[in-house]
Amino acid sequence: MHGADTGGPEVSPACTIAIDDLPDGLIVADGFGRVLAVNRAAARLTGVSPERAVGGDMDEVFPFRDHDGREWWKGLDPHGGLRTRSRVPERPLHLPAGQELHVAARLVREPARGGDVVRVAITLRDGGARARLERSRADLVSTVAHELRSPLTSVKGFTATLLAKWTRFTDEQKRVMLETVNNDADRVTRLITELLDVSRIESGRLELHRHVVDVPARVRRIIAGRVAAGEPDDRFRLLAGADLPEMWLDQDKIDQILGNLVENAVRHGRGTVTIEIESVGWGLAVSVRDEGEGIAPELAPRVFRQFWRGNSRRRGGTGLGLFIVKGLVEAHGGTIAVQRAPEGGAEFRFTVPTGAPDFA
Repeated sequence: MHGADTGGPEVSPACTIAIDDLPDGLIVADGFGRVLAVNRAAARLTGVSPERAVGGDMDEVFPFRDHDGREWWKGLDPHGGLRTRSRVPERPLHLPAGQELHVAARLVREPARGGDVVRVAITLRDGGARARLERSRADLVSTVAHELRSPLTSVKGFTATLLAKWTRFTDEQKRVMLETVNNDADRVTRLITELLDVSRIESGRLELHRHVVDVPARVRRIIAGRVAAGEPDDRFRLLAGADLPEMWLDQDKIDQILGNLVENAVRHGRGTVTIEIESVGWGLAVSVRDEGEGIAPELAPRVFRQFWRGNSRRRGGTGLGLFIVKGLVEAHGGTIAVQRAPEGGAEFRFTVPTGAPDFA
């Protein structure tokens, strides 16, 4: 812990290292509110250095207030209330400088059952980060509800109509309605798959199964699928360098990366979509570029965030595709970036290392 003799309990040097290694902010005060210790995370969150804080009074050094302006430490009243009280639930508080923090506390008593409060351990978490996480979850719920409503309404409507009036429709009308139901079911399946991918990426549970992958062959397969779906053959150009290294990759996930990038270029770009594959010193680099309007430099950092769709919201999509692409590339140990293409459109370039066989 930091600071000179405060009259508080002795603390070993090992504890000095331990509290500074904690990811959350930690403030330790005695039962009367005199600050005994402040770790580095708490100093960063509050802007108050340990040298300034240790030895001072809590209500002066850390004047936490709730949203109604009430003083948190005075309301805590360590010596009041039930003598069995040991925990104070986390709640959002703010400092005069404007920082919003989520603060919780533990009352340390001696003896532990019913004794006097000798120390108060206070934990701090960044309220802004929590708010961003909550907004992200709210956005996820909103996106899922919006994206599911349309296809499920269509599926329900057409199936109910067919069941009620089957004999009134011609075979051609039935086929059109069933094709619509099938397409909408595929749309729901894609959304669920994207949500599962997001969950695995965020939780670090994404598994790779590496095999030798012929990346140019995978690109040709994706192009063939786009052409079969109605895109003109001359919309795509593949440039593959000579002497490409042997790549041990997860084929399904590389297909997903390439498919999403090509889909993004077709949907949001114009002109020819060029896929260039070349060897780099430690692996392989793949660039996917179009000849559309491109992405403004100031927007580039946002492209790989969840739900980012730029000005193309009207063109559909969940805004999760590029977030997933980044997660899959990084799971392979690679990197991805976006820049302006030579032809004026957007260029997404990712690099992946050669990797190693998966013998699991």
